[in-house]
Amino acid sequence: MTTAQTAPPPSMRLRELVFGAACAAAVRAAARLGVADALDDSPLAVEDLAVAVKTEPKTLRRLLRALSCYGLFVERPDGTFAHTDMSRLLREDDPNSLRAIALWCTEPWTWDAWPLLDEAVRTGRNVVEDLYGKEFFPYLNEDAPESADVFNRAMTTSSVQSARDVAQFLDLSGSASVADIGGGQGHVVASLLEKYPTLHGTLLDLPRVVDNVDPRLRAGGALADRTRLVPGDCREAVPVRADVYIIKNILEWDDDSTTRVLRNVIAAGGPGARVVVIENLVDDSPSMRFSTAMDLLLLLNVGGAKHTTESLTGRLTEAGLVIDDVRPVNPYLHAFDCTIPA
Repeated sequence: MTTAQTAPPPSMRLRELVFGAACAAAVRAAARLGVADALDDSPLAVEDLAVAVKTEPKTLRRLLRALSCYGLFVERPDGTFAHTDMSRLLREDDPNSLRAIALWCTEPWTWDAWPLLDEAVRTGRNVVEDLYGKEFFPYLNEDAPESADVFNRAMTTSSVQSARDVAQFLDLSGSASVADIGGGQGHVVASLLEKYPTLHGTLLDLPRVVDNVDPRLRAGGALADRTRLVPGDCREAVPVRADVYIIKNILEWDDDSTTRVLRNVIAAGGPGARVVVIENLVDDSPSMRFSTAMDLLLLLNVGGAKHTTESLTGRLTEAGLVIDDVRPVNPYLHAFDCTIPA
């Protein structure tokens, strides 16, 4: 019998890999059923857990058995199930919860798109337009509102969690103003304004995104008097003047969009302005399995790509930026600290 101390042979490992969809589906099922929320600090018999989540005990045991193989939940010798550090991340109330992200990465459209990965690799273009007759985000907002809601919650969760790390990482002590370009609901700006009491911040994003900005930045919010909200598309223009520009996780679109964003930021900032580009990389990172999977998903849905250190360096220097430093922000994000030259 293969144990935790004995790695499976290559033939069995490949068999496990081709059943990766079963693992993803099991995580999604547990998240949708609320198993992690129903299981608190004390272990529970599967019969009691089944009552709490309204399932059949026998089939719930099968689901938990499968998840336990991956470290999500653990079955104790007495047959009860308990949390692991990983399964707690599926709880809605965990401060580092990944429940929304787990749902987003397994939404129904992903099951339509993954089987067409060979076609995307062959052509170099997304498959969503062929599947649904429109680009990804119009499809999401017009035809799949539940998935759009999951996407928004996942992006908010991810942004809130990474904003803490970005604010801790960035030294803006010599700056008077910062602008987050395509900054979503403004969690990074809010975290930086809380860290630096004299700093002024600007958030630029699409109108529907800015309409749902972090409450701290809204009129009447704790940081509103030091915040400017600018609705707009950074691919079209960046009407924002600041000492520091942050561009986080948006240079993974198609090549033309990336070029236009960088050009617009450079035009807005002018010589001497600082530009901090923060991205997941598909190399030089302890999170390569996650980053490379996201890279393939971007190919499928928007025809985008995650960057390597070399590709992002090339993009930034070709745009005219001078890269002063490259450092990890956390296990899955790197910061490219740049200057706009004279």
